[in-house]
Amino acid sequence: MADNFDVSEEFIVEFFFDNSMEDRRLELFNEIYGEGSSTTNRRVICRDREAGFEITQKKDPELLQCFHLCKQQQAYSESEKSECRDMCKQYIKEKQRRGSGCDTRLGEKEREGGENPYVFGEKHFSTVMKSEHGEIQMLQKFNHTLLKGIENFRLSVLVANPRAFFLPGHWDAETVIFVAQGKGTISMVRSERRESLNVRCGDILRIPSGTTVYLINRDNNEKLVIVKLLQPVSTPGVVETFFGVGKESFFKAFSGELLEAAFKTESSRVQKMFEGSGESIMEASEEQIRALSDHEEAGIWPFSESKGTVNLFEQKLVKSNEYGELREVSPKGHRQLEDIDIGLAFINITKGGMENPFFNSKSINIGVVREGEGYFEMACPHLSSDSSSGGTPISYRKVNAHLKRGSVHIVPPGHPLITVASKDQNLELLVFQINARGNKRFPLAGKKNIWKQIEKEAKELAFGLPSREVDDVVGKEDEDWFMKGPSQIPQEKQAGGAYIRMKTE
Repeated sequence: MADNFDVSEEFIVEFFFDNSMEDRRLELFNEIYGEGSSTTNRRVICRDREAGFEITQKKDPELLQCFHLCKQQQAYSESEKSECRDMCKQYIKEKQRRGSGCDTRLGEKEREGGENPYVFGEKHFSTVMKSEHGEIQMLQKFNHTLLKGIENFRLSVLVANPRAFFLPGHWDAETVIFVAQGKGTISMVRSERRESLNVRCGDILRIPSGTTVYLINRDNNEKLVIVKLLQPVSTPGVVETFFGVGKESFFKAFSGELLEAAFKTESSRVQKMFEGSGESIMEASEEQIRALSDHEEAGIWPFSESKGTVNLFEQKLVKSNEYGELREVSPKGHRQLEDIDIGLAFINITKGGMENPFFNSKSINIGVVREGEGYFEMACPHLSSDSSSGGTPISYRKVNAHLKRGSVHIVPPGHPLITVASKDQNLELLVFQINARGNKRFPLAGKKNIWKQIEKEAKELAFGLPSREVDDVVGKEDEDWFMKGPSQIPQEKQAGGAYIRMKTE
């Protein structure tokens, strides 16, 4: 009978313990939850092929995202994928220990006075590489309990001063880059093939893991700023960069006799050559810039059929009116993004305007402020307190943050969100969409909001009001996606901090 059970991400199963099959159920229960756990109506992940117990077909979104990311790791062996799924199950155990139901609740100490786990600023970045000619900064790991769905992603920012050259190197992560400012030339080398591509503001490029990359800022005045989303293929959440040339050359790790055998040259000469000039970022001459820029070859390697980069700013408008505009590049139809299931969007909210209240069906969004200021508010069940001061349970807590150039914020699926631009400047947002394939945006207000689709009787039952009164409220706003913002800007805003300097200083 034991073969009737196997671990699966497909179902949440209710165990109702009785005398029949007690031993097998308890064995499976302990396997997932650990010895000594309570067995009273606990939810576990399982499949019963012969309906040996009652199945409730309810999906845990966070768990499915975790399993989905395990499956997406193309470099993982089957055993590594199994270990990844075990980590997902361990996460479920932590959720169950924290509280009942499928919501993740934080402990009292985490709720009171703790930082907002969904917002990041300058203090959350660390320097990976820096010289007078540029720098690379890496955002801290997404290792909070509530960010398990993106735990294996990292966000990085590269800033190259005019005429800066970054030495060749490779890293152990699938990478999607977005050129946030400036223009440059990116060269990618693999085996006997090299592809060079001139990039400009708005360009999107996929760089496969292990590709040797070097780049140059080909402008004499403007900085080149690149935002990178990385998905490590070796150690989850850890990105390692390897440089063959420079003072940190990996060839220093090899013994002299092996280097002599590999290069048929004395090891001292090999070591000295690969030390190079010592700097990882240096300034190039105008002649060198012209030579590197003139070597451009069409196509995004290894996707040469793409016939050039995808420029986000040139995509057809998805939503647009006087209060803002939305453009996006989805995995569908863009092969370089399809297999990693990542999309990108650019949102420009006009000063004084706001984005429609909405939620995403399945994508986890990582928003980076490219320019401007504003704020956002999000309803979150995971941070809610057990009760209000009067003892009435509170189901959701408002997550709010001040947004300015360089700040980063996370929006999980299903979480209602409103984003507002400041009164005196537009708010420009770059959004990385993880699990983007098949994602839907559901508007909660505006011309096409979901409440308009509900039957009259359902409205009256749900709202406790005549349907015409409900329609009078939900049908007032004629704008489709962007609309006029509030007349007063709330003061209770948590600063997100600014890091990326988009303008030449």
